[in-house]
Amino acid sequence: MLSVKLPETIEKRLDHLAVKTHRPKSFYVREAIEEYLEEHEDAWLALERLSDKNAKYHTTEEMEKKLGL
Repeated sequence: MLSVKLPETIEKRLDHLAVKTHRPKSFYVREAIEEYLEEHEDAWLALERLSDKNAKYHTTEEMEKKLGL
């Protein structure tokens, strides 16, 4: 279980959205966290791969040739 204190402005926006859509606030909080985590996990994975000294990188032209495009 996690407890988060939100600024009043965000709390009001979340309340309004929940009322308008007939969904619980927790639905939107969970959705927002999942989306945030996915984006940031992808970004960190990309950074890890970019910092891999043994990685081989290809230009667009090299990949097009390799794929026969």
